[in-house]
Amino acid sequence: MHRFCVIAYSLPPIYTGIVLTKEEKQASAAAVRTRDTDTGSSAVQISILTARIKKLSDHLKNNHKDRHSRRGLVGLVERRRKHLSYLKRKSNGIYENTIKTLGLRR
Repeated sequence: MHRFCVIAYSLPPIYTGIVLTKEEKQASAAAVRTRDTDTGSSAVQISILTARIKKLSDHLKNNHKDRHSRRGLVGLVERRRKHLSYLKRKSNGIYENTIKTLGLRR
């Protein structure tokens, strides 16, 4: 019979500045949310991606040799760009509001 040991896992100290906390995600989503239950709309996803991009950019200013995180940043920027183009195509009003609220230049 196997014995399982439950170990509380925490992130290594280097990653604590990169990962968004639950409160940060909720705060960034609340800025563009259309209703209280809105968690997956394109505007909310763009807002969360923008917060992750900002945190990762700050991390890369101090750790310029971190190539793996830089590759992840490029992927996040690409995902945000795709969401923005979809939102612009489907609902131009929500797109303009999202751009203005998040301070993105597009």
